[in-house]
Amino acid sequence: MKIAIAQTNPTIGELAGNACQILQFAQQAQQQNVSLLLTSELSLCGYPPKDLLLNASFINDMAATLEQLARDLPQNMAVLIGCVQINHNFHQSGGKPLFNSAALLHQGKVEQVFHKRLLPNYDVFDEHRYFEPGLQTNCFSFSSIKIGVSICEDFWNDEDFWGKRSYATNPIADLAALNVDLIVNLSASPYSAAKPHLREAMLRHAAIRYQKPIIYANQVGANDDLIFDGCSVGFNCKGEVICRASAFETDLVVVEFDEKLPELQPRAITQGVASQVIAPMPENDDEEIWKALVLGVRDYSRKCGFSKVVIGLSGGVDSALVTQIAASALGKENVLVILMPSPYSSDHSVKDALLLAKNLGIATQTLPIGDLMQGYDKTLAPLFADTPFGLAEENIQSRIRGNLLMAIANKFGYLLLSTGNKSEMAVGYCTLYGDMNGGLAAIADVPKTRVYSICNWLNRTTEIIPKNILTKPPSAELKPGQVDADSLPPYDILDDILQRSIHNYQSAAQIVAAGHDKATVTRILALVARSEFKRRQAPPGLKITDRAFGTGWRMPIANKWIDASTNQPKLLLANS
Repeated sequence: MKIAIAQTNPTIGELAGNACQILQFAQQAQQQNVSLLLTSELSLCGYPPKDLLLNASFINDMAATLEQLARDLPQNMAVLIGCVQINHNFHQSGGKPLFNSAALLHQGKVEQVFHKRLLPNYDVFDEHRYFEPGLQTNCFSFSSIKIGVSICEDFWNDEDFWGKRSYATNPIADLAALNVDLIVNLSASPYSAAKPHLREAMLRHAAIRYQKPIIYANQVGANDDLIFDGCSVGFNCKGEVICRASAFETDLVVVEFDEKLPELQPRAITQGVASQVIAPMPENDDEEIWKALVLGVRDYSRKCGFSKVVIGLSGGVDSALVTQIAASALGKENVLVILMPSPYSSDHSVKDALLLAKNLGIATQTLPIGDLMQGYDKTLAPLFADTPFGLAEENIQSRIRGNLLMAIANKFGYLLLSTGNKSEMAVGYCTLYGDMNGGLAAIADVPKTRVYSICNWLNRTTEIIPKNILTKPPSAELKPGQVDADSLPPYDILDDILQRSIHNYQSAAQIVAAGHDKATVTRILALVARSEFKRRQAPPGLKITDRAFGTGWRMPIANKWIDASTNQPKLLLANS
């Protein structure tokens, strides 16, 4: 029997369009005599739908779309669709009014419905807000095969793999106990760096532990700050990869299931090309993150109705990377970069910016801001008299630039891409209503050291990003001779402190014990705490780590948790 994975890129709320995408994949699969087609978690409405689920008309429209899709699909093919179902016992038994479900469509109707059993409520997930957990072990028989059905988180509770359980039940162990022939998983697993490899390791472990073939169908695409890598995959009972869909692209994968063994066989076809049955993973973290960011910018722009973007190009490494991401995502003809030199801008920064634009074939406009700075100085002179030049004056330059970029975005209907990186966002080395302006922060979850690493990877064969951008000391150029090192420790030191604190939850004492200067650690952690109000006002930033300043970051702004020994905030120092 042939089983296919439809790795689709749904748009949240676009019910008819998502159904059409599924139908197109089903028609392709029909040409290859597929009997069962799998889609991803909530493939009909897109993941995560968030508070759209609180709207009764949205739920009703989804139900109607599901029924229509059942009628439209090839009648001889069964299709598992990720969707939402109403909990009809909600008013009598309490709990939540909805289920996160998989519907089995066959011969023009909804034959069976299966509910997700484990509901995540950490990081970016908030499923307990909407859904009631399913209580039944999910399986069905089709063409003499007993197929176990699981949905995303149902697979992420193997105490043998993780060393602990996060939930009382293990749905995969329950399916194995029913002696199913095959386990399938409909998933919408958000991307973070190296997660595709971790996910495959977990699935491989389960295939070997339970001696069951596994087919995993994952969502691809980006919705708001979340990116989904796809990488749908199939394993045989030995834990060997039998098929893998493309990373960061839509795909259709067809695999044979041998009913006599029962086992998955490596006679798969991907997009009709037998030699591509196992699509390759990105070669390294830089390539993987690059592909994720390009997809994130492309989908955010497309799904929000933008075809063109505008970027402030400073001649620094951050804006250079964002510009190249935008050109790859949308095409060079759809990117406009604006140079806004001030009297403090170095000649080499302007030259570097123009050379980058030339290398990429991108249109530029130069808007000097010296006269605007003088206008601000004149207006503020009575109030600022007898005070030294300082942070306020530096920030005015950034806000002038931000104002110009927003004016261009408003005038021409462009999306403004913010260019700040994670290191800056962490410690507040950025200006509200200035360089933080924008509709999307493309690299807000990319540490500065990773920015350099990706740029060097991009230059591995041809110098696209001018070498001088990568070798000169980074600087905001808001006053004469300024470099970032005037305010911050070297970025390799800063990023290691931030990694240990934000991602690894290490205490100040642990970070100091790892070799960092105590005064530097104390100062950096205090900056992180004091900058929360800025991050709360930042544009959405594409998530590429497991601890991004976005949907899953829930720190209070007014935070007075103080370490008595240092009189400094204890932010993120709980795990001592």
